[in-house]
Amino acid sequence: MNNIFMPKPYKILEIVHETNLEYTFRVEVDVKAEHGQFFQISIPKIGEAPISISAMGDNWMEFTIRKVGKVTNEIFNLSPGDKIFMRGPYGNSFPVNKYKGKDLVVIAGGTGVSPVRSLLKYFYDNSEEIKSLHFIAGFKDENSVLFKDDLNNFKTKFNTIYTLDKKKVDGFEVGLVTEHISKIPFDSFDDYNVIVVGPPVMMHFTALELLKNGVTEDKIWVSFERKMSCGIGKCGHCKINETYVCLEGPVFNYTKAKDLLD
Repeated sequence: MNNIFMPKPYKILEIVHETNLEYTFRVEVDVKAEHGQFFQISIPKIGEAPISISAMGDNWMEFTIRKVGKVTNEIFNLSPGDKIFMRGPYGNSFPVNKYKGKDLVVIAGGTGVSPVRSLLKYFYDNSEEIKSLHFIAGFKDENSVLFKDDLNNFKTKFNTIYTLDKKKVDGFEVGLVTEHISKIPFDSFDDYNVIVVGPPVMMHFTALELLKNGVTEDKIWVSFERKMSCGIGKCGHCKINETYVCLEGPVFNYTKAKDLLD
């Protein structure tokens, strides 16, 4: 009998230093996944952590990891050619077919850009499948900006607003993402969806601001990781009331997510 908790070793193909605290690892894989899913990534005898897919292609996936603890500290010591241990994919995904042929708004804060990056890259490569895409990305400062090449590429096909919390830098607005939501022309959309990903407090206030701008709850989608450990609904660490985030999430419609966000 296979052990569903047993990870497999995968070779690291490339490592990109996005910032001092975030690296993107491109890993050779033999599995398929969907936009928004996550893997449990581990180092033997150290531990494991849930990490969202930030990009995918033929036989490879990318994971953008923030250095925040003993597991990620060890991962950051790895080099191309080394093996990293993974199991997955887990969770649900963004309902891509529901977005096709409509307007889409994506609002991400900080490392929240990572879980939506693969979806953004998909629609960048298949822009004919979507009516329009508006993308707001907010970062703390210029030293925390992720995926700079992608951000520049997205400008050529999407309506983009990039913002830093307090400082004015060329190519960026100033202020939290909530301060720029009123610039989205929701009144001109026939049918649309909004994706919000970031820290819980950011998603909470972004959703409230969207509601103030006439967006109904059923048009809002969020994604969040909450203490996901086993990934298969057995350990209960991610359970909120009767909801297992690792099974029913990490992507939720706001009609349900409003009762789950911390």
